[in-house]
Amino acid sequence: MSVEQIEAEILKLPREIRARLAERLISSLDDESEIEQSWIEEAERRYRRYVDGETEAIRIDEFLSQLRQDLEL
Repeated sequence: MSVEQIEAEILKLPREIRARLAERLISSLDDESEIEQSWIEEAERRYRRYVDGETEAIRIDEFLSQLRQDLEL
């Protein structure tokens, strides 16, 4: 089956199925493992800084209050 034939068959599918297929195809192009690994490393780095006393945790309500002030909301 050629690419053109596959494309023609896909275009016959219902919109929601094509959308789901498009999402899966696009995500297959991303190197998610590299991105995921980077986030894991960042989370571990932040946690180590917290455990070592280099940073402090703040309450979520304090954070949101400060964010609103910074954004002038």
